[in-house]
Parts: sequence; structure tokens; C-alpha cells
Amino acid sequence: MSIKILMVCLGNICRSPLAEGILASKLPKKKFLVDSAGTGAWHIGRHPDPRSIAIAKKHKLDISQQRGRQFTKDDFDAFDYIYVMDIANYQDVVRLADNLEQTKKVQLILNELFPDENVDVPDPYYGVAHGFESVYKMLDETCEVIAKKLIEKHC
Repeated sequence: MSIKILMVCLGNICRSPLAEGILASKLPKKKFLVDSAGTGAWHIGRHPDPRSIAIAKKHKLDISQQRGRQFTKDDFDAFDYIYVMDIANYQDVVRLADNLEQTKKVQLILNELFPDENVDVPDPYYGVAHGFESVYKMLDETCEVIAKKLIEKHC
């Protein structure tokens, strides 16, 4: 039985695909499954943003085969952990929860680095190219912490 982790951002083309690729690269594939989704439906079926693909490739990760999808209520049952990139994503996801157990699965990803500070991963979509590098570094650091915790708990 795999432990399933879902990364969520707004469109599922910038931050969450990076987080999916980064975390998946740090976990044993036989024990963990990492996926991503967006709270919006704009990019369903599309590849990640070319800038996300490029920054991942620069760091020796291939996220080019990922496809965008929208978060659904079924994800609460399908996933053990749900990490969101910012407060707006958090609010959108927990709004769909039916109970406290589902709500407890949802965490702001950077709270792993900055407990209870509710720091957002900035959305690099409309920013400059180096924004993707900054986001990659943030996600890499927090995914290292998440991976260590998950391996300690489940392996």
C-alpha cells in the first residue's frame, strides 16, 4: 500500500508540478505516490508551464509528462497528505471538505519550514524568470523536510 501525497496550487502548471517532481525524487517510489492538482480548471490536461519544466530540468528532474488536473472532493479520500502552496489554495481546498478529518489532511507546504507562520509559496506565473528558480529552491528545501518526516513515519 502506497502513501499518497498531493501537491496543490492554483492552476497546476507552475508550483504544484514542481513540488510533485521534487518530492517524488526524494521518496522511495515503491512506498510513496506523489501527484499534483490545481484549484482552478484552466489548465486541465496541459503540460506544466515551460518555465517550470526548464527549471526542473536544470535540477535534473523531468516533469514534462505531468498533466494538469483539478482538485476534487474525491482527493480527500484518495490522498493521505495534501500540501497547498498558499492561503487562497488552502481556503479553496478546505471549503470542499466534508469533515474535520479531511480538513486535517490539508497543510500549507511552507509550514514545514516555518511552523504556523502560514507563509505562501509565491506564484511565479506572472513574474520574471528567476522567480521560478526561487520557487524551486523553496520547494526543494521544504520537500527535503517533508521527505525525511514521511520516511521516518512510514518506512
